[in-house]
Amino acid sequence: MFSGTFSIWHWLILLVIVIAVFGTKKLRGAGGDLGAAVKNFKSAMREGEEEGAHPAKPSDAIEGEAKQVPPQSPAGARSDKA
Repeated sequence: MFSGTFSIWHWLILLVIVIAVFGTKKLRGAGGDLGAAVKNFKSAMREGEEEGAHPAKPSDAIEGEAKQVPPQSPAGARSDKA
């Protein structure tokens, strides 16, 4: 009954139905969003490859390790050194 392949007519009818349901503006916006997401994903992958190519410096903090923060005076405390 079904051969498992779609002809060009099946795809054209499906395209017409999708355009009728969603409209061209929403489809254009969704396509733009999808394109931007793919572009951002590719650039993030390139950045990850560049970071992986350079060995970490010994001075770099290990991931998950807390950075030391200099102590701060308590809120509301005054320092009168005059």
